[in-house]
Amino acid sequence: MHDGLLPTTATIHGWIEEVFAQGVRRPGYPADVWVEGWIAERFRALGLDDVRLEPVPVRRYEPRSWSFEVIPTSGEARSLDVFPVPFTIPVDGLEAELVAFDPADPGSVAAARGRAALRDVGFLQVPADLFVPAGDRDRRVHDPDGTLGDLHALPFGLELGTEADPGAAAGAVAFVGVLAGYPDDSCRYYVPYHGRRIDVPGVWVRESDGAWLRERLAAGPVRVRLTVDSTDEPFTSHNVVGELPGADEDVVVVGSHHDGPWASAVEDGSGIALVLAQAEYWSRVPAAERPHRLVFLLQGGHMSGGAGLHGFIDRHRAELDRVVLEVHLEHACVETGSGGSGVAGRPVPRWFFTSEIPRLEAAVLDALRAEDLRRSMILPPTAIGEQPPTDGGYYANEGVPIVNFLSAPWYLFDEQDTLDKVDRDGLVPLTRATVRMIESTRGISAATMRRV
Repeated sequence: MHDGLLPTTATIHGWIEEVFAQGVRRPGYPADVWVEGWIAERFRALGLDDVRLEPVPVRRYEPRSWSFEVIPTSGEARSLDVFPVPFTIPVDGLEAELVAFDPADPGSVAAARGRAALRDVGFLQVPADLFVPAGDRDRRVHDPDGTLGDLHALPFGLELGTEADPGAAAGAVAFVGVLAGYPDDSCRYYVPYHGRRIDVPGVWVRESDGAWLRERLAAGPVRVRLTVDSTDEPFTSHNVVGELPGADEDVVVVGSHHDGPWASAVEDGSGIALVLAQAEYWSRVPAAERPHRLVFLLQGGHMSGGAGLHGFIDRHRAELDRVVLEVHLEHACVETGSGGSGVAGRPVPRWFFTSEIPRLEAAVLDALRAEDLRRSMILPPTAIGEQPPTDGGYYANEGVPIVNFLSAPWYLFDEQDTLDKVDRDGLVPLTRATVRMIESTRGISAATMRRV
């Protein structure tokens, strides 16, 4: 490793600041269009080859105004602070009776038809090392302080992306989702982000307001009035790609995504910056010293069903057999201490979803230890689901060897994802560790890497 060629903490964090300053970066929003061009300019300035924007069809969802009122039998209505559930349909002044809804209760399911369904949506708190395979800690965990047994507040529950579906299936005319157990009593929750129309209107409600609504329901019937003015239209986003030649024509892909739910310093301003850090470093290394051809990729449409991920795979499927390693870098962040969500300023547990290739797993562990990236775990790609819950997860489904770095703080989909949440002290160590992982592929072909 050439230490003098690494970008500094100030440089990497400065990129995050510049991206964050543009504002809300959802697919198709002006800030996301701006960042596509800005990344391409950075790639060109670094001397990358074949810098290009590859089109990606997405859904551009934009809530423009909204209101939620509880209508009394007499007197003035009370307005509650809510946030539209993404990809639900617009509605203008819908009035309906509110009913408490529990999918496991046939009576409440039947009562939901023609009414607004009030439903608690919970969040998971689990030991941070829950997903580490039993009996395999020695070669999968770097946790010298022994903190990974602490509870970790995740930004989702078991129903991520389907929260409104049971009420819609029961014939409810609206979904009123209470964010139960959500830290800081927020309602600014940009979920789901699957990019599919949900055929009911819906809003997220603070936990405290949800408790108040349930008290009202216990006292008698409650009527509500809901208005959401929103648009949901097709849009063309882009994957931003640049390349550097290396010692051979096999490929290492270094990726993340450029859109986010809000201005989103962590999700994924930090990922953009970590990919740029790799591009800057490797652009300064002579071509013969780069282990393979390097492809730097910032995907669009993550908040529209991972459109950029699927688009890149579809466009380049014939080339995937030449990929030695796909490295994805997402979410360098710290805990806030809010609502039992951890110790303020401590790095959020770091997941490194890694293909079960012994030489690759060993290289990742060596890199984590060499850079002392504490609170880190090496997880199999299927530790949490059929593929990693990352913007690069589906490369594993295509048989591509992967290392996908991801942290999952509670605020990931909230407007509270601000610059103070970035793990500033971890930016250079994460960059150095990633360089080590890429260096470890030197002399290993894509075919050899796949021979487990």
